[in-house]
Amino acid sequence: MTASNALAGEGPHHCEAQVDPLSALRTPADPPWDVYLTGTVFLDIIFTGLDSAPVRGTESWARGMGSSPGGVANMATALARLGLRTSLAAAFGDDHYGEYCWDALEQGEGIDLAPSRTVPGWHSPVTVSMAYEGERTMVSHGHEPPPEEPAPDSPPPARAAVASLTPGKRAPWIAQAASRGTRVFADVGWDDTGAWDLAGLADLEHCVAFLPNAEEAMRYTRADCPRAAAHALTEHVPLAVVTLGADGAYAVDRDTGESAEVPAIAVEALDPTGAGDVFVAGFVTGTLAGWPLADRLAFAGLTAALSVQEFGGSLSAPGWSEIAAWWRRVQSVEGQDPEALRRYAFLEGLIPREETTPWPLRRAVPTIGFRRSA
Repeated sequence: MTASNALAGEGPHHCEAQVDPLSALRTPADPPWDVYLTGTVFLDIIFTGLDSAPVRGTESWARGMGSSPGGVANMATALARLGLRTSLAAAFGDDHYGEYCWDALEQGEGIDLAPSRTVPGWHSPVTVSMAYEGERTMVSHGHEPPPEEPAPDSPPPARAAVASLTPGKRAPWIAQAASRGTRVFADVGWDDTGAWDLAGLADLEHCVAFLPNAEEAMRYTRADCPRAAAHALTEHVPLAVVTLGADGAYAVDRDTGESAEVPAIAVEALDPTGAGDVFVAGFVTGTLAGWPLADRLAFAGLTAALSVQEFGGSLSAPGWSEIAAWWRRVQSVEGQDPEALRRYAFLEGLIPREETTPWPLRRAVPTIGFRRSA
């Protein structure tokens, strides 16, 4: 598929996940949502098919372009496409960009936006992403929403929540959610202060799992290798998962004493945007479904590997059709390593057995708001 048509597609339309990974666990007493999250939604404009990075003083033409919700929408979309009932609290601008992102998430992905708000007079944050040679360059613009937006005073009941921790700053909703029995999974961004002090991640005490990358984990723990860092992190959180980039991921469960390591799947990466969000979504899915730790790591790594083979953030989040297609394809390869196949054999009981219509994840259009014909 060429870059010019890789992002072509229809506008937002509702599509149900073909698999409910929690079907065997659901009861009438369950909370209404599997996962709750809050954050900033960006309008992402993605240029693809660039031969190189833009050069100062020149004009570059891209062979492909698409638009989609980004920011926290990457995580929300990844969770919803894996079959989790997802609720999002976010501020949306009252401009056309905000309307587009709202419709794409609510109607296109089936995400609950009841806790979200449209903020009068606030324009949507925008990110322009340029993908080339497996890398990306991004330019963003936006303003902070009013202080009362978007997180509600009390988050809705949910099995789990995903939080992005900010050094030196508490988010009250995290403690509120945890006090209700919601299992909080946390990641973290780069510490611009340079302190790398775990005490500054005060909300970590309310989390059941922490998923930093190797560099972040080693800086926070002062460990000399990612695996030692993962073990050190379990002094602060029950479950530590450290992503190792091309080497896969390593996890330690303090409660069970179990550790697991799963290598990465070798793929041709076109765009890494949103891959970390997809990894977290895959791990949350497996955890809520009660899978063994190694299976959770393998599934998270697989979903992330599938995502980097497509352009964009929320655009590239895989659904069960992509997962099923990958599983059938690797089994058909002659000379496939039997041990590698056994690592993913747990998928056999999950994926649709019959051939299904490919998941309609390429739903971005170059232009927002085409006029409707009479």
